[in-house]
Amino acid sequence: MAEKNQSQYQPPESIGYHRSDQESLHTMEDEEAKRKKRMKWTIGIVAFIIFQVVQALFFVLVIMKFKSPKFGVAEFDVQSLTVGTQASPSFNTSFVTPIRIKNTNWGPFKYDASTVNFTYGGVQVGQAIIPKSKANFKSTKKINVNVTLSSANLPNDSNLGSDLSSGVITLNSQGELKGKVTVMFMFKKRKTSQMNCTMAINTATKAVQSLSCK
Repeated sequence: MAEKNQSQYQPPESIGYHRSDQESLHTMEDEEAKRKKRMKWTIGIVAFIIFQVVQALFFVLVIMKFKSPKFGVAEFDVQSLTVGTQASPSFNTSFVTPIRIKNTNWGPFKYDASTVNFTYGGVQVGQAIIPKSKANFKSTKKINVNVTLSSANLPNDSNLGSDLSSGVITLNSQGELKGKVTVMFMFKKRKTSQMNCTMAINTATKAVQSLSCK
């Protein structure tokens, strides 16, 4: 009986060791929980910083990248065309010129009034007036302008006679638009848009045979 009681007896030192082990376990669990919490905060902060950097790069490289709008003549129908002969070359034509101003910026392009000159062999044969206006952001401004062209000012040694015999008159149009692109109502930058188009008109069909703009 004494031996049984002796085996059940635990000295105070062993009880202290048991409590110390439990406290150490709780301390380790608390430290692990704190470590996981710090890791979550760190991941969240890093993700937030990366998001801000991506936003800043998008703003600088995309939103704040000012581009010159594209300015050119679109396909059109010839309303009237009269031509002379190879011996007495001449032409008179009229049509509605569809002008297109494509603004790819993230802000409107406000431009001043301008003109488009139509030339044959480097000599001006007509003109179109572009009124002052604006092209909204990420859109194409469409303007239709009445144009009348005449060969009256061409020199006698022009190639018009040979062109009439071939049945094709090649014309050029040049123009320039100057204005400002405004982003977020406060960032402004002056931009110039250039037009340089070449069009070939078939004198037999009285239609535009080809049209290209640079």
